[in-house]
Amino acid sequence: MRVGVPAWSAHLDVWLVVGGLIAAYAIAVVRFGPRHAPDPQRPVTRIQQLAFGFGVFAIWLASDWPMHDVAEGYLFSVHMLQHFTYTMVAAPFLLIATPAWMLRALLLRTRTLGVIRFMARFGPATLLFNLVVVMTHLPPVVERAVTNPWYHLGVHIVVLGSALIVWLPILSPLPEIPRLFSPIGMVYLFLQSIIPTVPAAWLTYGDDVLFKVYDRTDRLFGIGALEDMRNAGIVMKTVTGGVMWIVIAIVFFRWYASEEPDPRPGRVTRNLDRELLELQP
Repeated sequence: MRVGVPAWSAHLDVWLVVGGLIAAYAIAVVRFGPRHAPDPQRPVTRIQQLAFGFGVFAIWLASDWPMHDVAEGYLFSVHMLQHFTYTMVAAPFLLIATPAWMLRALLLRTRTLGVIRFMARFGPATLLFNLVVVMTHLPPVVERAVTNPWYHLGVHIVVLGSALIVWLPILSPLPEIPRLFSPIGMVYLFLQSIIPTVPAAWLTYGDDVLFKVYDRTDRLFGIGALEDMRNAGIVMKTVTGGVMWIVIAIVFFRWYASEEPDPRPGRVTRNLDRELLELQP
């Protein structure tokens, strides 16, 4: 039976979480920014404010009606799109929005700086990303997440939390958690784009429905369960991989620009002096 998008329903828990994030960020900026930020008059930049707004909007979009309702009740491909929004949109924008003083205070207060610093290294972060991708898309995990709201919330927390760690080697604002050297960072991102193609191929070319909970008699827009599963594989392979390749291109061009000598008179000497100073202990 063909059905349409479920009727609108309020998700109070989502609004509370989003409101809590906004309130926490505002309190941190207003109360702690003047005491901890290098520039007390400007604890966060305009770009950071916009990035925070976009990141929180992405969390709300993925968690509220209609995406949440469709992902939980009808289409696994939209479930996959939810995870894409958390990992490839919300997480990087929230990191861009977080100044160094704020992240340092948060990690020190929660006593997690050492753990996060270890997890944000090349090897552990790569392992974490791919482990979470595989584990959260195993049929038993998906089946339980769709039928148990609290379990589903836990999965989303793990997905978003791990994504924040995975993006730190590229976007970290803290010198205590240094970013990867650009060529190594490109290799790191390349691995994140390649390894998930294995489960993506498993979904795209599968001949049997793996997620029975989505094999319903009432089909949203008439999309069958097998077609839906294959669409989910396409989302995982092309959309997620596409974002990674865009970021790789950005990292490459920024690195290339930083390595190019400045042609303006006197700039070459000053650049050389700066590099020699940086080599001094």
